[in-house]
Amino acid sequence: MLQIKDLTITHKKDLRTILENFSLTLNAGDKAVIIGEEGNGKSTLLKLIFDEKLVRDYVEYSGEIIKSRLHFGYLAQELTEEQKANSIFTYCSKIPGFLDQAPKELAKIAFSLGFDPSLLYSDQTIATLSGGEKVKLQLAGIFMTQPDVLLLDEPSNDIDLDTLKWLENFINSCNLPILFVSHDETLIENTANVIIHLEQLRRKTTPHYTIAKMSYREYKKRRSTKLSHQEQMAKKEESEYRKQQEKLTQIQSKVEHQQNTISRADAHGGRLLKKKMRAVKSMGKRMEKSHQNNTQSPDIEEAIMLHFDKDITL
Repeated sequence: MLQIKDLTITHKKDLRTILENFSLTLNAGDKAVIIGEEGNGKSTLLKLIFDEKLVRDYVEYSGEIIKSRLHFGYLAQELTEEQKANSIFTYCSKIPGFLDQAPKELAKIAFSLGFDPSLLYSDQTIATLSGGEKVKLQLAGIFMTQPDVLLLDEPSNDIDLDTLKWLENFINSCNLPILFVSHDETLIENTANVIIHLEQLRRKTTPHYTIAKMSYREYKKRRSTKLSHQEQMAKKEESEYRKQQEKLTQIQSKVEHQQNTISRADAHGGRLLKKKMRAVKSMGKRMEKSHQNNTQSPDIEEAIMLHFDKDITL
């Protein structure tokens, strides 16, 4: 079981915090997807979980990542140019255990991923493989190391529709917990049962995250409903505040008029009007204080497709 406790990640260059007090437990059977806009820390989080050496040059972090002696298999977003220039056999030879495993076992892994086992020993350069073949080769290499958890960074990049369908089936049928990054709504809707939404609110100054143990379709529906309700409440409370403020202004103007027209001989009446004015001003201060606690219009960062009622403006 992977546990993350109070993880905060900050860029070294601009000191921007991209994740704050993030906590997560990844359990058996979880197919958790990380979604959000570019630059919100999705890939960085995945790399940090796998090996902090991959991110130490550009971020600092605090908190705990408890791996419980788990072995992680990490699928990078893209192969390096050096890896692409290698032959398939050279690439596989660098995988721990490849040369020690029986060809029968390697073939079993390759077959399970729809990859031609004979290619594992091929001199063909990786650059000549299709996008789908590259993904399957990398996954074959990962399974050679017998992982307990899979970390997949944009696995649907540069693959055709047939391979995308294969990838959906692979994720759904895999008996390992999977944490993956994706922008592909079809893949997410058809595979994920945990949604991790990373956002940067208040004009990219405040990191925010949401973890929802539900399908992507249900998450979008609930999020849309929640934000629409919040917007309606904010408009209603603001309208009520404006009406109260208008009424208070009328009362204040009336008292000011009475103060300007009252006879100087009516000292008692003058004192009463002063008390009334103080009460009106005090009421205005209470209204302002209460207004600060009113429901605010939703502060959102559009990272997924959301559909609101036509009378809701965000």
